[in-house]
Amino acid sequence: MHWMIAEDEIDIRNLVATMASVWGHTTVAFESGQKAWDFMDAVEAGTNQDPLPEFALMDIRMPGYTGDLVAERIRRTPGMESIPIVLMTAFALTEPERQAMIARTGVDKVIYKPLPEFTELKDLLHDVIDSKTNG
Repeated sequence: MHWMIAEDEIDIRNLVATMASVWGHTTVAFESGQKAWDFMDAVEAGTNQDPLPEFALMDIRMPGYTGDLVAERIRRTPGMESIPIVLMTAFALTEPERQAMIARTGVDKVIYKPLPEFTELKDLLHDVIDSKTNG
């Protein structure tokens, strides 16, 4: 499966990309919301030569466009509109804020940093993917 990862913290971005690779996935990683947005521009323009992501894992707060804005755009992009999307944040959201973000963006889950340990994170992300693709 091809994963899109957008995270401005280099250590987290590299860790998640490495984990995804260990789990058998390929990744395209972006260091900012702006870079992810530029990728979406290429997808919509038909100039992207890479495989389209089948899953997106993005930080909410990044330079340029935030992960929730990128998620909203993914939901409007033909060929990507129904992929599973998980947002990550280090900031505490109230339950009403979390639910409102999910409703507004169409993301499948919001998770909190620090991220769970390796096996728990794998199970959590694959559960989201499985429920979205098989549900």
